[in-house]
Amino acid sequence: MYAYDFDAGDGSNKDLLGGKGAGLATMTQIGLPVPPGFTVSTDACRSYLADNNLDDEVWDEIAEAIGRLEQRTGRTFGAAKGTPLLLSVRSGAKFSMPGMMDTVLNLGLNDTVIEALEAWSGSAHFAWDAYRRFVQTYGKVVLGVSGEEFEKVLTELRDARGVTDDSKLTAEDLEKATRRFQGIVDKKGSAAVPTEPLEQLRAAVTAVFSSWGNPRAQTYRRLNDIPDDLGTACNVQLMVFGDLGDDSGTGVCFTRDPATGEKTPYGDYLPNAQGEDVVAGIRRTFTLDDLAERHPEQHQQLLDVMGILETHYTDMCDIEFTIEKEVLYILQTRVGKRTAQAAVRLVVEMAEEGLIDRDTGLLRVDPASLDQMLHPRIDESQAGEPLATGVNASPGAATGKVVFDADTAVEWVERGEAVVLVRWETTPDDIHGLNAAQGVLTSHGGRTSHAAVVARGMGKPAVTGAEDVIFGDDGKTANIAGTQIKEGEVITIDGTTGHIYAGALPLIDPEPSDELVKLLGWADEVRTLGVRGNADTGPDAAVARSWGAEGIGLARTEHMFMGDRLPIVQKIILEDPQADAALDELRQIQVSDFEQILEAMDGYPVIVRLLDPPLHEFLPTRWDLRNERDKAIESGEPTDEIDALAEVVMRFEESNPMLGLRGVRLGLLRPELYRVQVQAGLEAVRRRVEAGGNPKLELMIPLVSMLSELKQTAEMIEAEKAEAGLDTPVLVGTMIELPRAALVAAKIATIAEFFSFGTNDLTQTTFGFSRDDAEAKFLSDYLESGLLEKNPFETLDVEGVGRLIALAVKEGKAQRPDLEVGICGEHGGDPASIAFCHNAGLDYVSCSPPRVPIARLAAAQAALGFGADRSTI
Repeated sequence: MYAYDFDAGDGSNKDLLGGKGAGLATMTQIGLPVPPGFTVSTDACRSYLADNNLDDEVWDEIAEAIGRLEQRTGRTFGAAKGTPLLLSVRSGAKFSMPGMMDTVLNLGLNDTVIEALEAWSGSAHFAWDAYRRFVQTYGKVVLGVSGEEFEKVLTELRDARGVTDDSKLTAEDLEKATRRFQGIVDKKGSAAVPTEPLEQLRAAVTAVFSSWGNPRAQTYRRLNDIPDDLGTACNVQLMVFGDLGDDSGTGVCFTRDPATGEKTPYGDYLPNAQGEDVVAGIRRTFTLDDLAERHPEQHQQLLDVMGILETHYTDMCDIEFTIEKEVLYILQTRVGKRTAQAAVRLVVEMAEEGLIDRDTGLLRVDPASLDQMLHPRIDESQAGEPLATGVNASPGAATGKVVFDADTAVEWVERGEAVVLVRWETTPDDIHGLNAAQGVLTSHGGRTSHAAVVARGMGKPAVTGAEDVIFGDDGKTANIAGTQIKEGEVITIDGTTGHIYAGALPLIDPEPSDELVKLLGWADEVRTLGVRGNADTGPDAAVARSWGAEGIGLARTEHMFMGDRLPIVQKIILEDPQADAALDELRQIQVSDFEQILEAMDGYPVIVRLLDPPLHEFLPTRWDLRNERDKAIESGEPTDEIDALAEVVMRFEESNPMLGLRGVRLGLLRPELYRVQVQAGLEAVRRRVEAGGNPKLELMIPLVSMLSELKQTAEMIEAEKAEAGLDTPVLVGTMIELPRAALVAAKIATIAEFFSFGTNDLTQTTFGFSRDDAEAKFLSDYLESGLLEKNPFETLDVEGVGRLIALAVKEGKAQRPDLEVGICGEHGGDPASIAFCHNAGLDYVSCSPPRVPIARLAAAQAALGFGADRSTI
């Protein structure tokens, strides 16, 4: 079966009916006022996409469903007289993809049916407006005509009439628009608009199915991790009209505020309008309070529907509604897109209300979305007066150079610029620019416009409906309340207040909300996986601790060698006559570094990795020295020191430094470097003990591939521990970042007291990829073409790298049951990778300080069963 009437479909089966179709079935069956219709299943879509043809069996079921719809409504599809049956044809995938796929409205109109529609409605204006909308959406969606062609016509007609929106055009204007639209389609479309309604329907259904593969839908799926093989359902529904006069209207609402999570109805309403007018941002919208004044009875009915849906689905719902001649209709519902701030507040308050339990709440928040809450905001004390104010559509602050189109946004970001996308209003075709930009500003649209909904879903700041933004004819300038802004000039937008500022404003660090603190507390009660932070300084360690880190999983000592300390290190490398004094100076500096980190993490483990990178990274390049030598010659200065340094640089230069003299190999050939670091660590422990602290230092030896390397280095550390005479335990372990180390983990565990997987290098050495080269040259092509499903440097490769990790954990713990095992690469902050670590039996993950909250929540979800479908509609 392929076609399911709304009153017969299984509302729990989103795989078959899509999210929208399942919602329509559920709402119909619980008695809400839903216009009747039917859903053509995702099975039909997948069949169509496989053969590029709509099967006769599918079409026969659609035709039969139209017959049932005619009987149910008392209307006739293609009627020359009486009440015509007009249809909306909409996509509806399992996962909400707002604006990414296509819709055809008022389907069933032709030159004969319009006479019946005018007689039924009593309004020529309404009838011709419906006809022009049909030709416009059919021409764009089915026949591939650019939407700009139609907009040019409407702009000319508005200008000629001296009005600002289409609702003010006359019936004669709309008839002209329809005929000109038909001419555009005949000239530029792949075919003419059919006059036969059934032919229109068949083409519209196939167009909806085809839209699953359009570029913006593909981009959206890639950005949101939605599989490509799901397909979309197609919902065919009786049209109801919000543009039949002042007693009609349309709107979009949420049961709670999708920006903040506040328990208050939220939405936009337009009188005498059709639904796309609200989301397209082409007219100034009104609030639900305005709806209450205009239609108090229908407003109360809408509030009742909100309560029913939220109770039924136990989540915040996004609802589209139409009022036709004082009769309320609910057109669709789905889980509403929300900011991370709103998502956290929603689940905490719903749990406290008893609507959901805590575990459901924990599973319902996407851990990666918490990143939205951990970014700076505008320092209001230094903000000054804004240039203008729009609708605060998606919270957070963004600063960047102004760009006026999506392609430019992507181009500039790729060359390293931060940009703010400024548009009259965005469309689904702007998805790539929205993804690239820091934030978005539009002059039209409300809280439920395309820009607002997509920005909230992406966690990007958005200010919409800023009517003081007037665009120049050149497409490269805008006037914001009298201030001329050119492309490339910097502005700051505040999606929390709606303010727009010239220039870059100072930002202040975020603070966790009470709801986030509470949610993470619940997560800590559930998770079994520890969460540590990666930090190289005392202040960074303190930040990690403030976000809930239970230790430091990686302190990279090479980061302590840079800046004004570099000359000290260079003396050691160059074996300067004062190298011994430089070593002692370095030891004293690192004592202070380690002491600060241990103090910030008092009572929690701190893993310090001994020097890892090759020595040439602390020296100038031969090209730098060549330029320096040329300048010296030009100025007549001697070049002896430069030439001597160049010889050393050439001696240390390697063809493949990643696999060369670094890590434990460097420590074995230049043992004084490792010895001074060990001494510094032990002295820092002594000082913390004397200060009354509880230091827990763990020394990590990097890049070990053979037991003999680890054994010799560990013996040196043990000798230094004996020399220091410390009673405080200091663990010695290794970083597993080479496949051989994973394969001989049992042997390595005879000496190592802990393993820390360096998943970045382990991924590089397992795949044979140099990360920098791969990401710069071919990795994006691999991902685009499907050779790789995910970037293995962002999400752990379970099949290869994961198998090595699992083997090392199993054999290492078999050899040493108390072996402490964790990961410290970037994967430690990736939710999918964290789920693998939980299942593989690791003890902890470690990540950068701002990602610690993400890891805490992801670890809890892993304990509850990661991968559960978080949507409920």
